[in-house]
Parts: sequence; C-alpha cells; structure tokens
Amino acid sequence: MTKRTLPTFLYGGDYNPDQWPAETWTEDIRVFKQAKLNSATINIFSWAKLSPAEGQYDFTELDAIVAQLSAADFQIVMGTATAALPAWMVKKYPAIARVDYQGRRHHFGQRHNFCPTNPDFLRLAADLVDHLAARYVGNPHIVAWHINNEYGGNCYCEQCQAAFRQWLKERYQTLAKLNDAWNTSVWSHTIYNWDEIVVPNELGDAWGAEGQHTIVAGLSLDYLRFQSAALQKEYQLEKATIEKYDRHTPIMTNFHSTPNKQIDYQAWAKDQDVIAYDSYPAYDTPPAQPAFLYDLMRSLKHQPFMLMESTPSQVNWQPYSPLKRPGQMIATELQAVAHGADTVQFFQLKQARGGSEKFHGAVISHSGRTDTRVFQEVAKLGQILADVGPQIKGSQNQARVAILFDWANYWAVEYVAGISQDLDYMQLMLDYYQPLYDLNVPVDVISVDDDFSQYDVVVAPYLYLIKPGLATKLTDYVSAGGHFLTTMMAGMVDETDNVYLGGYPGPLKELLGIWVEESDALLPAQTVPIELAGQATTGALLADLIHPQGAEVVGKYAGEFYAGTAAVTKHQVGSGTAWYVGTRLAPMGLRALLSQVLQMAGVASLTHEPTKVEVTKRSQADGQAYYFVLNLSNQPAELPHEFATGYVDLITTQAPAQQLASWQVQILQAR
Repeated sequence: MTKRTLPTFLYGGDYNPDQWPAETWTEDIRVFKQAKLNSATINIFSWAKLSPAEGQYDFTELDAIVAQLSAADFQIVMGTATAALPAWMVKKYPAIARVDYQGRRHHFGQRHNFCPTNPDFLRLAADLVDHLAARYVGNPHIVAWHINNEYGGNCYCEQCQAAFRQWLKERYQTLAKLNDAWNTSVWSHTIYNWDEIVVPNELGDAWGAEGQHTIVAGLSLDYLRFQSAALQKEYQLEKATIEKYDRHTPIMTNFHSTPNKQIDYQAWAKDQDVIAYDSYPAYDTPPAQPAFLYDLMRSLKHQPFMLMESTPSQVNWQPYSPLKRPGQMIATELQAVAHGADTVQFFQLKQARGGSEKFHGAVISHSGRTDTRVFQEVAKLGQILADVGPQIKGSQNQARVAILFDWANYWAVEYVAGISQDLDYMQLMLDYYQPLYDLNVPVDVISVDDDFSQYDVVVAPYLYLIKPGLATKLTDYVSAGGHFLTTMMAGMVDETDNVYLGGYPGPLKELLGIWVEESDALLPAQTVPIELAGQATTGALLADLIHPQGAEVVGKYAGEFYAGTAAVTKHQVGSGTAWYVGTRLAPMGLRALLSQVLQMAGVASLTHEPTKVEVTKRSQADGQAYYFVLNLSNQPAELPHEFATGYVDLITTQAPAQQLASWQVQILQAR
C-alpha cells in the first residue's frame, strides 16, 4: 500500500515536554502557536520514562502529551524512543552496550550506545515499538513515525564479530573467495577457518584513528558495509513492527552530519518513506557545503525531503558558537527549502534546563520571553512558511548535472596509504560542487546506481573504487551523448580495494583514452603551474603523469620534470565526451574547465551573468516555477537582472527589490 505523504508543510521541531512539569505545557503550546509552529516531534529519548523495568510500561505522561498536542491541532512526529538506553537495561544486559574501536566495553551513558546485533536489544526495542504503534495507531494528528535518532557509530564486540563472520559467509560463500578478495597472502594473513576472522579494530588489522587506517583494506571496507547493514536491519525491524499496525503513515529516521561516514545513506534510502536530515553548518561553513548536502539528501529518493533538525540560534557542541546574525536564521532555513526541503524543523523547541544541550538554541529560550530577536525571527519565518509553504510543497528541483557521491569510495579513499595523507573525500567533492554552485547550475548528488541518462553531465571526482559493471555503464552513457568528467585516482581499485592491473585508471582507460604511469604527491604548500585552454592555473595534492591514448590534451603542466605533458584531457567516445583531470585544479582553473564542459553539453545557468547571490529553482508538475534568490552573506547584493521585471516576490507580494540586504531572501514567481 502506498504511503501517504506529509499532509502539510511542517514547521516545528523536537519538543521534550517530559523534561518539564505538566502544568507548563499549555503555555509552551500557546507560545508555539504564536511562533506559527504547526508541528512537534516528541518521544525521541523517552525509553526510561516509558519503561521503568523490563516488561513494564507506563504511557500516562505520553498519553497526556499526545492528547494536548492533538487538541491544539498540532501535527505530531512520533519518535520510537530507542536511541538512548535506560540504565536498568545496561545493568541487566551489559552486552547490549557497544565495544569501541579500542576493544573496551562501554558502560551505561551517552546515547547511540547499543550493539546493533545484540539479541536482547533487538527484542526489547521491538517490544517497545510494538506497544507504541498499537497504542497510537489511528491518531490523525500523528503524521510521521520517527525511528531511533541519528543512527551511527560502530560496535566491535564478540556478538558483532560472530554476525560479521556469518555476513561474510553469505557474501563470499567460500574462504578461497574471501582470501582472494582481501588479498590475504600479504603479511601471512591467509584465513583457513571462519572463526579466525577478527574485527578490524585498533588491536587488530586497523590502527591509528578509526576509519582512517587499515592493514587489510578489504576487511575494513567489508566491516563498514556490515555495520551499516546491521544498523539498517535494526531500523527495518522497528519499521516492520510499526507496519503491523500502520501502513499509511510515513516512516523514517533522521540522517545527519557531513554526511555520516558510518551509514551508507544511499543503501538506506529505499527503507525511508521520506528522507529526513539534520543540518548544523558551523559559523564558518561556506554556503555551498550545506547546499551540497541538501542536494545529496534530495537526490537519495529524487523527491522533497524533511529538514528534520536545525537551530534557531546557537549550536552547543561546536567549538565556537557565534550568534546567527539578524536575518541569517531565516535565510539559511530557506536555503534548505530552496534545495528541496518540505519542512523546517528545529532542535529544540524549548531550551533544556540541564544536560549537555542546555545551551543549544531553542524557540523558547531560558528566559521564556517572546520579545527576543530570535523568537521574533522564528515567528517571521513561520508566517513566511504559512504563506508560501502550500504553494511550494511537493515541487521538485530539476538538474541536468549530477555529481557522483559513493559511500564505498568515501570509505576507501580515506583508507588509502602511501599517496597523500591529505585525501579528504568530502572536501574533494566540494571542490567540484563549488564552481557549479557559484555558476547557479542546479546539481543532483547521485549514487553510482542511479540512472545517468537523465543528465547531460556527470561529474565523478576521485572515483577510486570501481565496482563491477560501472565502467560499462559509464561507457554506455558517454557513447549515447553524455559528458563525463573524472579525476586523478579514478579507476584504481575494485570493490575490495585491490588494484586493477594493467595501468591506471583501470577499467576506465579505454573510456578516457589515457593511461597514467604514476602520480607525484605534492607537498602541502606545493603547486605545479598548468596551462589550461590558454589560461594559467595551478594544480595541487597530486599530479598524474598521463599518457594520452586517443584523448585530446586540454591542459598541460608548465613546471616540474613533467612540464609539457598532459594534465587535463578530453576523449570523444560515440556522441559524448570523457574528461580527465590529473591534479587538484585551483578554483578559477576548475571553474573555467567546468564552464567549458557545460557549454559543450548545452547546460545553462539559472543566471545569465555572474552574481553574488544563490539562485535555485523548484517547479511544480504543472510547470509553475519558483526561484529562490538568497543573499547568504553579511553584505548587500544586487538582484540578477533577469528577475528585475515580470516577477513577484511571494514573501512581500511586491515586485522584487533590486538590491538584497544582507541575509535577505526573495521567492520569485512569474507574473
């Protein structure tokens, strides 16, 4: 049965009334209404209150909370409360607590501290969720089920080790295949019995910082795949439990971070009825980074997503927490909407008195006042969303350019040893997203399993790991007229991190029309000059020594012993082109190159001339378009001239202002 979507544009966030006396709830709800909020997410961390002991449940308080929010006509996102363990549980079943990377069993405390394969945890979580779903199914105010919270973190316990061995048996079938995949002949690592396999923690075949160093890359990659799948299986258990009672209401969990390295969100997306995302850019985060992550979240299911958490003010857990400048909160929340969010939700609605997040910003601050700057901005945003949300909800962002982001590559690139310790997959992705963002070119951030044919340009930075079939898929895409661009380190290894022999870039050599003899690792402050289409630029990080084999040389090194050799190439294949960039180009050089690729592909920007504002477009099925013009800076900026006439600003209901003040947003619709 098809899941129903969210009934309205949600504006609200995490509310923890169980932390407060019941007599305060009425006033909280009155203030929320004053701020134009229409929803509340509840019961995220309430397991200890709902269940004081195994098999005992007390829903008295939660019943009262649900009743009061329902009476106030709030939309409720109901949490399953499984993200934080009660003390009695760890006391009774200590093996539920995780074992960390250093081999230490955790004690009671913190959150996200459960072993995903522990049978007692799975049984107790399912029982709690069963009671919740049975009790609250049918309440029309519950518009979504929110499972657990911000999944992440790995466990290295004996139970996980046993489950990992079973997972490997299913994946490889035989030890011969496993040994070949992991190349265990190196350092006498051959496995002769399944029970000889040890999880890759700091005491075994991983070392140094977690997720950054490994002796056996195939083992470490497989363990990350296994742990992501184990947590996903726990999510699926909770979802299936809810669906015994409710097969209509959307069910999801909230993704988070930059993005979370432990969880393969692309694999998890199929189990989400809607993607939910928690966004907390730091004070010095460039606007392109949250834009990239919003585009990634939207692209997971190619549909609008939920902005599940953000902050109306400060973020308590960042090293420094400057105040958001006047207008900044509204602008940054609307940036998420511009990139596909159909909700704006905060953590938290009421600022806690104690605990680690007591200085995290909230709609109701410690003062309890409604005449504060932050509250007034929250209410102003609420009015904007009440006015424009119904028109925007469900509209789509359409892109002709895609960037490939792949979790297996995310893991593998940062395990690479012996080339450069400065490999940072996320930063290297942003290198290529930034110029597209600056040019106001819409972008989807897709997986290697997506359909490439819907895009004119596919950019795949640092496509180090090539799984079976991907090279053929890319070749077919280019042959049919697509434009593909990749970079140094592409095509080097298979899905268990074994090098493709015969020269780099492995299975992409024929498509790209090159082979790479070796790569020069440039030191942190070192650059190499490059001549690129008549312009001078530089390269950094790595410099590939490229031998064209059918490819046209577009850029050449102008320094070092490889001066005069190819740095950037283009290869005609069928009706399309395949580009290769053998170094980390400086921003202006990269922007010039991408502009050339876009021009060849016939992809236009949303603005005709360079501009300091971000312009994003959402469209309804009937063709109605909405242009978001965002000044995400402390300085005024000019409105792009193509929007000067013929548009109305939905926020002001007037013609758009020709100059945007700092942090001003216009949502434009053609008259």
